[in-house]
Amino acid sequence: MTAATITAASSARAERAEKRVSSMKLPSNPFAGKQYLGLILPLALIALWYILSTNGVFTQVQLPSPDRVVSAGVELAQRGELGRHVAISTQRVLIGFGIGAVLGLVLGALIGLSAPVRLIAAPTIGALRAVPSLAWVPLLLLWIGIGENSKVTLVAIGAFFPVYTTVSAALAHVDPKLVEAARAFGLKGLRLFTTVQLPAVLPSVVSGLRLALAQAWLFLVAAELLGASMGLGYLLTDSQNNGRTDRLLLAIVALAVLGKITDALVGVFERWVKAKYPSN
Repeated sequence: MTAATITAASSARAERAEKRVSSMKLPSNPFAGKQYLGLILPLALIALWYILSTNGVFTQVQLPSPDRVVSAGVELAQRGELGRHVAISTQRVLIGFGIGAVLGLVLGALIGLSAPVRLIAAPTIGALRAVPSLAWVPLLLLWIGIGENSKVTLVAIGAFFPVYTTVSAALAHVDPKLVEAARAFGLKGLRLFTTVQLPAVLPSVVSGLRLALAQAWLFLVAAELLGASMGLGYLLTDSQNNGRTDRLLLAIVALAVLGKITDALVGVFERWVKAKYPSN
């Protein structure tokens, strides 16, 4: 067998192998497009809830059955109270989230872009971040009063820290070569920030906003547990004081649903940003 024959045979085998590889399809994700699987656990929890509340493990006062909670929701909705509780809580979250997110973006950008400012301010802000939400309540009531401003301020505090932390850390770690290249093309100041640095950290910023929104709902409950006459947090304490466990569970479910809806909306925006800036 000549060298030419060996070479030709090897080439033929290589071509057949390439055709086999190209004809093979990678196995697809078996869970792709099956978002409904996320309903399995909630439905299982509801079923377990129903079993525990109807077979004598818990009394109806301790754990009302799901149908009693639904009935309590229908009753409050017919009287217009449930809608008012949901509306006022959502309003407080959105206003507080907006204020906290803007402040977090501004201060996070200052600290992330300036090493001297970071050395001066970052340790103090880091210490304030460790303060529990309920610890702010008495001070805000003393300073601002029992009205809406204190509640919105507490929600804004909760939303501020995730945005600040994410933005400052992301901007501090932007690739220096990218910034140097932009400066070589004459970009500086605000133009450098909006053209190069902000797009580079935008996916991280949106992730921080998503965390901030979840934190805003947590701080809302702390704000409404004390000194509120409306809202889902107030519904929690009022139901506890009156022994209405069905309404208490209704408030918890409402908070969970509202938190999930708002998180899903921000998640849609987050996916769009990550698709637009896939390299970041």
